[in-house]
Amino acid sequence: MGLSAPLLDAPIGLMPFDDRHIEPLRAACAQDSEIWDIYPLSLLGDRFDGSIALLAMMPNWVRFAVLDGETVVGMTNFILSELQPGLVEIGGTYIAPSVRGTSFNRRMKMLLIEHAFSNGFHTIEFRVDTRNGRSMRAVEKLGARRTATLERNMTTWTGYVRDTAVFQLTREDWASFRRRE
Repeated sequence: MGLSAPLLDAPIGLMPFDDRHIEPLRAACAQDSEIWDIYPLSLLGDRFDGSIALLAMMPNWVRFAVLDGETVVGMTNFILSELQPGLVEIGGTYIAPSVRGTSFNRRMKMLLIEHAFSNGFHTIEFRVDTRNGRSMRAVEKLGARRTATLERNMTTWTGYVRDTAVFQLTREDWASFRRRE
């Protein structure tokens, strides 16, 4: 099946990203102009096209459009590790305000986690700007453990030099988490 396959848990749909998703994603990204300050890249306004083009050139990224029913509400990615076989990052995720604060993000991440483990990965990583408390809490609620903080490791599009919290979720962690649910 491979990582680039449609993932469904109605009304949530994760569809392999293609050109038909570009304009609906542009509209979804425009729904929250303030959140982009904590992202490495901006998908807002005149920065959208360049950032989408850059993401399309990333050879180790498996990109998905995130749908709520038939409506594109964001994007997410598997980011394959070139240095650590068996490890994949779930990142570059944006979801529109209309689905934030609901079970949507959790269910979306669960689809991605199950899919990665069923494709033979043993560890999933999440890398989060330490200013993004909501995202850090969300990955912890999925059973991921914070394993490191990379200090001043990335300069964002705004020029801010961020610290990155690294969370990991192993296949064993996930099995234990699922038994407790």
